[in-house]
Amino acid sequence: MLENLLEGLTAMSVGMVTVFVFLSVLYAVVLFLGKIVKELNKLFPENGITAAVKNVCDDTGIAVAIAAAKLRK
Repeated sequence: MLENLLEGLTAMSVGMVTVFVFLSVLYAVVLFLGKIVKELNKLFPENGITAAVKNVCDDTGIAVAIAAAKLRK
């Protein structure tokens, strides 16, 4: 009985450590990629895209979205 309990605790510990290491590596990679994207944005700015997004955010775009939603029903 005690052997089964120790084996279960060992398996649980190995699994938890594996998940913790994986999530830690994932967190570090996401932070690293965020820094890379910030540097790439300095080299290749997205001025045209932000202007296009601002133009779409008026009442006309909202009206078109509402009309399209009503047609789908």
